[in-house]
Amino acid sequence: MLEPGRGSVDTSGGTLDATHDISVLNSLIETTIDSVDGYRRSAQEATNSRFSAEFLDRANERERVVSQLRDRVRQLGGAPEDDGTVLGAAHRAFLTLRDRITGGDDASIIAEVDHGESYLNGKWETALQDDRLSTQTRALIQQLYSSVRDGRDRWRRLHEDVGGGAGIASDASAGGTSGGIS
Repeated sequence: MLEPGRGSVDTSGGTLDATHDISVLNSLIETTIDSVDGYRRSAQEATNSRFSAEFLDRANERERVVSQLRDRVRQLGGAPEDDGTVLGAAHRAFLTLRDRITGGDDASIIAEVDHGESYLNGKWETALQDDRLSTQTRALIQQLYSSVRDGRDRWRRLHEDVGGGAGIASDASAGGTSGGIS
């Protein structure tokens, strides 16, 4: 196992700065944990069971991403993060307070998910542009990034549909079915 910070050669011949890779990976872990927490919160708040199920599916998928990032940190000899960011926790607390005061609906939940996904996507794109990453770490980030990009694209389209006048039927207004975008 490599010692963090010890320069080595990776299998593709590039110089491996384990400390830098670990730092970037742990930053992605923290932010992706925020995404998991946000999806779980959204699943609890959504009135449409279709959205709740999709939020939970995405949370589970993001947990798999976090697991793979943690595995890479361990391979590099580091200690993976196990919590999200303080900013993410503060943002969720603010949203909870706001929802208690104003009441939340699926459209506002989707808007928040879209906002969070855009932020997460930016963090991952920044990591991919980091020319100090080892070849193996960059390849893993690129592979896992497709999940982040797909999530961002999915919720951005839905947010635009909702904001553009298309309604979201809740389970109650859809006669107890899983409803959807109208």
